[in-house]
Amino acid sequence: MALTPQAATVLRQFRVVFNAIKTHFQRIESQSGLGGAQLWALSIVSRHAGTEVGALAHAMDIHQSTASNLVRALVKKGLIRSARDEEDRRVVHLHATPEGEALLANTHGPFAGLLPDALQRLDLDTLTRLHTDLGQLIVQLGVEEVGVAAQTPLADL
Repeated sequence: MALTPQAATVLRQFRVVFNAIKTHFQRIESQSGLGGAQLWALSIVSRHAGTEVGALAHAMDIHQSTASNLVRALVKKGLIRSARDEEDRRVVHLHATPEGEALLANTHGPFAGLLPDALQRLDLDTLTRLHTDLGQLIVQLGVEEVGVAAQTPLADL
């Protein structure tokens, strides 16, 4: 069955978007040796020294366990360090190491990724239309696990 001209045009637009995202992630991974989500997490920790895992998860709009996994990988690579809070030992503060800062300085962003950066620059009316229209597309796709998929970083797809 052939696509209608309108459906074919929109499909081509999705291809352009997906290709731009894929190319961006390949470029930053080539520059930094990190996946997109790891680089974004490192950039947040660098900008907000002392942040906690929960705040990192919130900033990236991902599940806290996903943020914990990113932190664990970055600590293992020596790009961030974690320090327990003096008063509440359950709280862990995150800091970029000098190696992490150097890596960021030598990598071209946007660190949050191409799509989050572009979405952030759209006006409210456009975002509202996209939200509504993509919601209809998600229904047509028959996605059952919207919550899980919605909190998975694009770089991990």
